[in-house]
Amino acid sequence: MISLAGRDILHSWGKFVFTGIGLGLLIGVTLTMAGVYRGMVDDGKALLDNSGADLWVVQKDTLGPYAESSSIPDDSYRGILGMPGVSRAANVTYLTMQVRHGAKDVRAMVVGVVPGGPGEPGQPTSLVAGRHITRGHYEAVADVATKFRLGDRIQIRRDHYKVVGLTRRMVSSGGDPMVFVALKDAQTAQFLKDNDAILQQRRRTTANPIYNRPNVPGLLDAVIATQSQNSSVNAVLVQILPGYDPEEVAEPIRRWKRLQVYTRGQMEDLLIRKLIATSSKQIGMFLVILAIVSAAIVAFIIYTLTLGKIREIAVLKLIGTKNRTIAGMIMQQAAGLGLIGFVVGKIAATVWAPFFPKYVLLEPIDSAWGFIALMVICALASVLAIRAALKVDPAEAIGG
Repeated sequence: MISLAGRDILHSWGKFVFTGIGLGLLIGVTLTMAGVYRGMVDDGKALLDNSGADLWVVQKDTLGPYAESSSIPDDSYRGILGMPGVSRAANVTYLTMQVRHGAKDVRAMVVGVVPGGPGEPGQPTSLVAGRHITRGHYEAVADVATKFRLGDRIQIRRDHYKVVGLTRRMVSSGGDPMVFVALKDAQTAQFLKDNDAILQQRRRTTANPIYNRPNVPGLLDAVIATQSQNSSVNAVLVQILPGYDPEEVAEPIRRWKRLQVYTRGQMEDLLIRKLIATSSKQIGMFLVILAIVSAAIVAFIIYTLTLGKIREIAVLKLIGTKNRTIAGMIMQQAAGLGLIGFVVGKIAATVWAPFFPKYVLLEPIDSAWGFIALMVICALASVLAIRAALKVDPAEAIGG
């Protein structure tokens, strides 16, 4: 039997191919949007993996160092180390800011860690070049996404740091690359006020009669010194001993230290449910809109091609061709258009994904579901053209 769909595609292959390419670019955008969401989830999981922690100890009644601001005394880790099941505990600070390199600013998450080797909570898990931070001041380890190189001098707040190591895929939940510095330097960058603010605070303290008591010598100097100290961190990262359940270790810390403790599962849920919830809904809306637009494009082009061969369809009806055969031919044409669009879209998404500023993770399962959804859309979009074809009067085959 003559394949009307195949002959029509060969007859107008240019229009069909270019339509498929246009549809493919739209499908490529759809796959990329799904990849952006997957990348956001993967960024959050990478942040937790790279911390090397089993538990996150943060300020009470907060959602942790990533979803909310948290501030706890920097000596809290000593008491946590003595709790049952705790193997290691280390202070850490997180601050998202602009890091200056020459005349260029780079948006990064500055992480303050206790100097030491790999394996310590908060330390970079692996380096692609250089070494870990070994000094207490003015050394940094940066992710390669910052474009920094070994030996570069970078500026954080008022201080300058030398890049001594490079790591890879160390990012925040928002996809910003990380820059690791010593904890004391990070505390200074995050909590220390500028010179004018410090001067004003000292003037207010000096003028306060509560602290300026002649019968208590040295009180004023002690208060000023205390105000100048940076004794807070955002969280304590805890590693537990093998064989211990994270929740069993976390509960005594909550009870006795009066701090909030999150396990890995709870922290992952917070990152996905709280931090990227709005973004995921927005991406979902874009995917729905793109699906509707794709269906409209397929429906329009298939309907147009069907109207262009009304006489041929009338001839087929005149010679006794069944309606389901004619409907199958039109549906084959729609499926062919969808297949071309999917191939073009998949190639386009793979090519341009690495150039996006945010991480785009193209999962095979998303491509598989995208292909199934596209075939369903093409089948539904061909219904309008099939209805028009089935209404054709066979008499038009011999009409003027």
